[in-house]
Amino acid sequence: MHLFKTLLPTFLLFISFISQAQITPSHYKVYSVKQGKEVTLDAIIEDMKSYDVLFFGEEHNDSVTHFLESKMLEMLHQKYPKTALSMEMFDRDLQTVMNEYLTGDIREKNFKKDARVWSNYRDYRPMVEFAKVNKLDVICANAPSRYTNLVGRKGQKALMALPKESKKHFAPLPYDTASGKYYEKLMDLTGHSAAPITIDTGAKKTPLPITMGNFNLIMAQSLWDATMAYSISEYLIHNKGKKVMQVNGRFHSDEGFAIVTQLKKYSPKLKPLIISSGSDDTFPIIDWNKHKHLGDYIIITDPNVPKTSKD
Repeated sequence: MHLFKTLLPTFLLFISFISQAQITPSHYKVYSVKQGKEVTLDAIIEDMKSYDVLFFGEEHNDSVTHFLESKMLEMLHQKYPKTALSMEMFDRDLQTVMNEYLTGDIREKNFKKDARVWSNYRDYRPMVEFAKVNKLDVICANAPSRYTNLVGRKGQKALMALPKESKKHFAPLPYDTASGKYYEKLMDLTGHSAAPITIDTGAKKTPLPITMGNFNLIMAQSLWDATMAYSISEYLIHNKGKKVMQVNGRFHSDEGFAIVTQLKKYSPKLKPLIISSGSDDTFPIIDWNKHKHLGDYIIITDPNVPKTSKD
Protein backbone atom coordinates (compact mmCIF):
# COMPACT_ATOMS: atom_id res chain seq x y z
CA MET A 1 0.00 0.00 0.00
CA HIS A 2 2.87 2.36 0.87
CA LEU A 3 4.51 1.59 -2.48
CA PHE A 4 1.23 2.32 -4.30
CA LYS A 5 0.96 5.74 -2.63
CA THR A 6 4.56 6.46 -3.58
CA LEU A 7 4.15 5.48 -7.22
CA LEU A 8 0.69 7.02 -7.79
CA PRO A 9 1.86 10.65 -8.31
CA THR A 10 4.54 9.48 -10.74
CA PHE A 11 2.00 7.39 -12.61
CA LEU A 12 -0.44 10.30 -12.91
CA LEU A 13 2.34 12.57 -14.17
CA PHE A 14 3.31 9.89 -16.71
CA ILE A 15 -0.29 9.69 -17.92
CA SER A 16 -0.37 13.47 -18.24
CA PHE A 17 2.78 13.45 -20.35
CA ILE A 18 1.40 10.67 -22.55
CA SER A 19 -1.87 12.55 -23.18
CA GLN A 20 0.01 15.75 -24.00
CA ALA A 21 2.30 13.89 -26.39
CA GLN A 22 -0.77 12.66 -28.28
CA ILE A 23 -2.22 16.15 -28.78
CA THR A 24 -1.88 17.38 -32.36
CA PRO A 25 -3.23 20.33 -34.39
CA SER A 26 -6.25 18.13 -35.16
CA HIS A 27 -7.36 18.68 -31.54
CA TYR A 28 -7.71 22.45 -31.72
CA LYS A 29 -8.51 25.33 -34.04
CA VAL A 30 -7.23 28.92 -33.78
CA TYR A 31 -9.21 31.87 -35.08
CA SER A 32 -7.94 35.42 -35.58
CA VAL A 33 -10.73 37.93 -34.95
CA LYS A 34 -8.75 40.68 -36.68
CA GLN A 35 -8.11 38.60 -39.81
CA GLY A 36 -11.50 36.90 -39.71
CA LYS A 37 -10.08 33.46 -40.43
CA GLU A 38 -8.48 30.38 -38.90
CA VAL A 39 -4.73 30.72 -38.36
CA THR A 40 -1.83 28.86 -36.74
CA LEU A 41 -0.16 29.51 -33.40
CA ASP A 42 2.65 31.22 -35.31
CA ALA A 43 0.26 34.06 -36.15
CA ILE A 44 -0.19 34.84 -32.45
CA ILE A 45 3.56 34.78 -31.85
CA GLU A 46 4.18 37.12 -34.76
CA ASP A 47 1.38 39.43 -33.64
CA MET A 48 2.96 39.71 -30.17
CA LYS A 49 5.71 41.92 -31.58
CA SER A 50 3.25 44.81 -31.19
CA TYR A 51 1.98 43.85 -27.73
CA ASP A 52 3.29 43.69 -24.17
CA VAL A 53 1.06 41.17 -22.39
CA LEU A 54 -0.45 37.98 -23.77
CA PHE A 55 -3.50 36.90 -21.77
CA PHE A 56 -4.08 33.17 -22.16
CA GLY A 57 -7.56 32.53 -20.78
CA GLU A 58 -8.18 28.86 -20.05
CA GLU A 59 -10.67 26.39 -18.73
CA HIS A 60 -8.76 24.94 -15.79
CA ASN A 61 -9.33 21.28 -16.70
CA ASP A 62 -8.77 21.51 -20.47
CA SER A 63 -5.80 19.27 -21.29
CA VAL A 64 -5.48 20.61 -24.85
CA THR A 65 -5.27 24.18 -23.58
CA HIS A 66 -2.61 23.20 -21.03
CA PHE A 67 -0.57 21.67 -23.81
CA LEU A 68 -0.96 24.84 -25.88
CA GLU A 69 0.03 27.08 -22.98
CA SER A 70 3.33 25.25 -22.61
CA LYS A 71 3.90 25.33 -26.35
CA MET A 72 3.05 29.03 -26.53
CA LEU A 73 5.50 29.85 -23.74
CA GLU A 74 8.26 28.00 -25.57
CA MET A 75 7.45 29.74 -28.85
CA LEU A 76 7.31 33.16 -27.19
CA HIS A 77 10.66 32.62 -25.51
CA GLN A 78 12.22 31.52 -28.79
CA LYS A 79 10.93 34.61 -30.63
CA TYR A 80 11.21 37.06 -27.71
CA PRO A 81 13.92 35.93 -25.26
CA LYS A 82 12.85 38.61 -22.77
CA THR A 83 9.65 36.79 -21.84
CA ALA A 84 8.22 36.24 -18.36
CA LEU A 85 5.40 34.00 -17.17
CA SER A 86 2.64 35.32 -14.90
CA MET A 87 0.20 32.90 -13.25
CA GLU A 88 -3.13 33.07 -11.50
CA MET A 89 -2.21 29.74 -9.87
CA PHE A 90 0.30 31.30 -7.45
CA ASP A 91 -0.31 34.06 -4.90
CA ARG A 92 1.89 37.10 -4.33
CA ASP A 93 3.00 35.94 -0.88
CA LEU A 94 4.62 32.92 -2.57
CA GLN A 95 7.04 34.88 -4.76
CA THR A 96 10.04 34.10 -2.56
CA VAL A 97 9.24 30.39 -2.63
CA MET A 98 8.91 30.51 -6.42
CA ASN A 99 12.21 32.36 -6.80
CA GLU A 100 14.01 29.89 -4.54
CA TYR A 101 12.75 27.00 -6.65
CA LEU A 102 13.62 28.63 -9.99
CA THR A 103 17.20 29.21 -8.82
CA GLY A 104 17.50 25.60 -7.64
CA ASP A 105 17.88 26.45 -3.96
CA ILE A 106 14.97 24.30 -2.80
CA ARG A 107 13.68 20.90 -3.87
CA GLU A 108 10.48 20.45 -5.83
CA LYS A 109 9.00 18.49 -2.92
CA ASN A 110 9.36 21.52 -0.64
CA PHE A 111 8.31 23.94 -3.36
CA LYS A 112 5.05 22.13 -3.99
CA LYS A 113 4.22 22.03 -0.29
CA ASP A 114 5.18 25.61 0.57
CA ALA A 115 3.78 27.13 -2.65
CA ARG A 116 0.32 25.67 -2.00
CA VAL A 117 0.16 24.31 -5.54
CA TRP A 118 -3.24 23.53 -7.05
CA SER A 119 -4.47 19.95 -7.02
CA ASN A 120 -3.91 19.78 -10.80
CA TYR A 121 -0.42 21.32 -10.61
CA ARG A 122 0.81 18.63 -13.01
CA ASP A 123 -1.02 20.62 -15.72
CA TYR A 124 1.05 23.74 -15.01
CA ARG A 125 4.30 22.07 -14.04
CA PRO A 126 5.69 21.98 -17.61
CA MET A 127 5.56 25.79 -17.78
CA VAL A 128 7.26 26.24 -14.41
CA GLU A 129 9.94 23.70 -15.33
CA PHE A 130 10.51 25.40 -18.69
CA ALA A 131 10.91 28.71 -16.90
CA LYS A 132 13.37 27.13 -14.46
CA VAL A 133 15.53 25.57 -17.17
CA ASN A 134 15.53 28.74 -19.29
CA LYS A 135 15.90 31.16 -16.38
CA LEU A 136 12.60 32.96 -16.99
CA ASP A 137 10.88 34.95 -14.28
CA VAL A 138 7.59 33.56 -12.99
CA ILE A 139 5.26 36.16 -11.47
CA CYS A 140 3.11 34.91 -8.61
CA ALA A 141 0.27 37.22 -9.55
CA ASN A 142 -2.80 36.45 -7.49
CA ALA A 143 -4.15 37.67 -4.16
CA PRO A 144 -4.16 35.04 -1.39
CA SER A 145 -7.63 33.68 -0.73
CA ARG A 146 -7.52 34.79 2.93
CA TYR A 147 -7.74 38.38 1.70
CA THR A 148 -10.43 37.80 -0.92
CA ASN A 149 -12.42 36.01 1.76
CA LEU A 150 -11.92 38.90 4.16
CA VAL A 151 -12.96 41.58 1.69
CA GLY A 152 -15.94 39.50 0.59
CA ARG A 153 -17.14 39.31 4.17
CA LYS A 154 -16.24 42.76 5.48
CA GLY A 155 -15.38 45.03 2.54
CA GLN A 156 -12.32 47.10 1.70
CA LYS A 157 -12.29 48.77 5.11
CA ALA A 158 -11.18 45.44 6.58
CA LEU A 159 -8.22 45.34 4.17
CA MET A 160 -7.32 48.92 5.05
CA ALA A 161 -7.06 47.93 8.71
CA LEU A 162 -4.41 45.28 7.98
CA PRO A 163 -0.72 45.96 8.74
CA LYS A 164 1.55 47.32 6.01
CA GLU A 165 3.28 43.95 5.52
CA SER A 166 -0.04 42.26 4.69
CA LYS A 167 -0.94 44.90 2.11
CA LYS A 168 2.06 43.92 -0.04
CA HIS A 169 0.15 40.81 -1.06
CA PHE A 170 -2.75 42.46 -2.90
CA ALA A 171 -3.51 45.47 -5.09
CA PRO A 172 -3.18 48.97 -3.59
CA LEU A 173 -6.25 50.25 -1.79
CA PRO A 174 -8.82 51.29 -2.66
CA TYR A 175 -9.06 49.14 -5.78
CA ASP A 176 -11.71 49.48 -8.46
CA THR A 177 -14.55 46.98 -8.42
CA ALA A 178 -16.29 45.42 -11.39
CA SER A 179 -18.63 47.70 -13.28
CA GLY A 180 -20.63 47.84 -16.51
CA LYS A 181 -20.96 44.67 -18.54
CA TYR A 182 -18.46 42.75 -16.40
CA TYR A 183 -20.50 43.55 -13.30
CA GLU A 184 -23.62 42.28 -15.06
CA LYS A 185 -21.75 39.15 -16.14
CA LEU A 186 -20.74 38.41 -12.55
CA MET A 187 -24.28 38.98 -11.35
CA ASP A 188 -25.61 36.58 -13.97
CA LEU A 189 -23.10 34.04 -12.70
CA THR A 190 -24.52 34.25 -9.19
CA GLY A 191 -28.12 34.26 -10.36
CA HIS A 192 -28.87 37.58 -8.68
CA SER A 193 -30.22 40.83 -9.99
CA ALA A 194 -27.80 43.69 -10.54
CA ALA A 195 -29.56 46.11 -8.18
CA PRO A 196 -26.88 47.19 -5.67
CA ILE A 197 -26.78 48.91 -2.34
CA THR A 198 -23.74 51.04 -1.50
CA ILE A 199 -21.10 51.09 1.21
CA ASP A 200 -18.43 53.63 2.02
CA THR A 201 -14.91 52.18 1.49
CA GLY A 202 -13.26 55.27 2.87
CA ALA A 203 -12.71 56.81 -0.55
CA LYS A 204 -16.00 56.63 -2.40
CA LYS A 205 -19.37 54.97 -2.46
CA THR A 206 -19.00 51.47 -3.87
CA PRO A 207 -21.75 49.16 -5.23
CA LEU A 208 -22.34 46.20 -2.98
CA PRO A 209 -24.55 43.50 -4.49
CA ILE A 210 -26.10 41.00 -2.17
CA THR A 211 -24.57 37.75 -3.43
CA MET A 212 -24.06 34.30 -1.94
CA GLY A 213 -25.69 35.20 1.35
CA ASN A 214 -23.63 37.88 3.09
CA PHE A 215 -20.54 37.28 0.97
CA ASN A 216 -19.82 39.95 -1.65
CA LEU A 217 -18.53 38.03 -4.66
CA ILE A 218 -18.03 41.21 -6.67
CA MET A 219 -15.64 42.66 -4.11
CA ALA A 220 -13.69 39.39 -3.85
CA GLN A 221 -13.51 38.76 -7.59
CA SER A 222 -12.39 42.32 -8.20
CA LEU A 223 -9.54 41.93 -5.70
CA TRP A 224 -8.28 38.91 -7.64
CA ASP A 225 -8.52 40.83 -10.92
CA ALA A 226 -6.94 44.01 -9.59
CA THR A 227 -4.11 42.14 -7.89
CA MET A 228 -3.18 40.13 -10.97
CA ALA A 229 -3.24 43.30 -13.07
CA TYR A 230 -1.15 45.16 -10.50
CA SER A 231 1.37 42.31 -10.34
CA ILE A 232 1.88 42.43 -14.11
CA SER A 233 2.08 46.22 -14.15
CA GLU A 234 4.53 46.31 -11.24
CA TYR A 235 6.77 43.72 -12.92
CA LEU A 236 6.88 45.53 -16.26
CA ILE A 237 7.61 48.87 -14.61
CA HIS A 238 10.78 47.30 -13.20
CA ASN A 239 11.54 45.14 -16.25
CA LYS A 240 11.03 47.39 -19.24
CA GLY A 241 11.15 45.82 -22.67
CA LYS A 242 9.94 42.41 -21.48
CA LYS A 243 6.85 40.59 -22.59
CA VAL A 244 4.57 38.76 -20.19
CA MET A 245 2.40 35.72 -20.80
CA GLN A 246 -0.38 35.72 -18.19
CA VAL A 247 -2.19 32.42 -17.61
CA ASN A 248 -5.59 32.62 -15.94
CA GLY A 249 -9.12 31.28 -16.01
CA ARG A 250 -10.78 32.70 -19.09
CA PHE A 251 -13.42 34.49 -17.01
CA HIS A 252 -10.63 36.79 -15.79
CA SER A 253 -9.78 38.07 -19.29
CA ASP A 254 -12.60 37.26 -21.73
CA GLU A 255 -14.04 40.27 -23.57
CA GLY A 256 -11.23 42.47 -22.26
CA PHE A 257 -12.90 42.57 -18.84
CA ALA A 258 -11.51 41.96 -15.36
CA ILE A 259 -7.68 41.78 -15.32
CA VAL A 260 -7.41 43.44 -18.73
CA THR A 261 -9.55 46.39 -17.67
CA GLN A 262 -7.67 46.70 -14.39
CA LEU A 263 -4.30 46.59 -16.19
CA LYS A 264 -5.30 49.59 -18.30
CA LYS A 265 -5.89 51.54 -15.10
CA TYR A 266 -2.46 50.72 -13.68
CA SER A 267 -0.49 50.96 -16.94
CA PRO A 268 -2.53 52.65 -19.70
CA LYS A 269 0.29 52.37 -22.24
CA LEU A 270 0.66 48.58 -22.02
CA LYS A 271 -0.90 46.73 -24.94
CA PRO A 272 -2.72 43.46 -24.14
CA LEU A 273 -3.45 40.63 -26.58
CA ILE A 274 -6.20 38.22 -25.51
CA ILE A 275 -6.58 34.51 -26.16
CA SER A 276 -9.80 32.85 -25.08
CA SER A 277 -9.53 29.07 -25.10
CA GLY A 278 -12.07 26.36 -24.38
CA SER A 279 -13.87 23.35 -25.82
CA ASP A 280 -17.09 23.30 -27.84
CA ASP A 281 -19.30 20.30 -28.55
CA THR A 282 -19.61 21.35 -32.21
CA PHE A 283 -15.87 20.83 -32.80
CA PRO A 284 -14.47 20.62 -35.46
CA ILE A 285 -17.34 22.55 -37.12
CA ILE A 286 -17.28 25.92 -35.36
CA ASP A 287 -19.46 28.99 -35.67
CA TRP A 288 -16.81 31.61 -34.92
CA ASN A 289 -19.44 34.34 -34.68
CA LYS A 290 -20.50 32.80 -31.36
CA HIS A 291 -17.03 33.24 -29.87
CA LYS A 292 -15.25 36.14 -31.54
CA HIS A 293 -16.38 38.71 -28.94
CA LEU A 294 -14.29 36.92 -26.31
CA GLY A 295 -10.80 37.94 -27.41
CA ASP A 296 -8.32 38.72 -30.17
CA TYR A 297 -7.70 35.04 -30.79
CA ILE A 298 -10.16 32.24 -30.09
CA ILE A 299 -8.94 28.67 -29.57
CA ILE A 300 -11.57 25.94 -29.63
CA THR A 301 -10.41 22.56 -28.40
CA ASP A 302 -11.66 19.04 -29.02
CA PRO A 303 -14.12 18.11 -26.22
CA ASN A 304 -13.36 14.42 -26.77
CA VAL A 305 -9.84 14.76 -25.41
CA PRO A 306 -10.02 13.64 -21.75
CA LYS A 307 -10.08 16.44 -19.19
CA THR A 308 -7.24 16.65 -16.69
CA SER A 309 -9.57 16.99 -13.72
CA LYS A 310 -13.24 17.13 -12.82
CA ASP A 311 -15.19 20.38 -13.27
